[in-house]
Amino acid sequence: MVTRVDVSTHPLAKAIAPLLEAIQAQAVPEESIEPGDIPLRWRGRVALGVRLDGSPGLHGALERLIAAAERELGAPIDQLSREDKQRMVALLDAKGAFTLRKSVEDVADALGVSRFTIYNYLNAQSK
Repeated sequence: MVTRVDVSTHPLAKAIAPLLEAIQAQAVPEESIEPGDIPLRWRGRVALGVRLDGSPGLHGALERLIAAAERELGAPIDQLSREDKQRMVALLDAKGAFTLRKSVEDVADALGVSRFTIYNYLNAQSK
């Protein structure tokens, strides 16, 4: 008899839940794993799979980077001080966010500052 894993209560699924949320993925039971899913082993056997929801790629990448920076800074954008916004720009720059088209404008909008301010933050950190 095969024991089925309940992905809602399995300790591995619980442990990786924050990661799955951050990368927009979901845990699927072992019997539902499809080609393209990532099987995860637990105690010597496949316990569950990870399915990327639509394989986000670059679509929404900047929003994910901003959300990750918010988590790292420990506060939502609307509660960030000027110094924290500078740190966020540095974090985003380190992760390559500004290689994306229109990212300076989008980050400026998200932070409630001008493009000029973002360029000033970027220039200040390169000195």
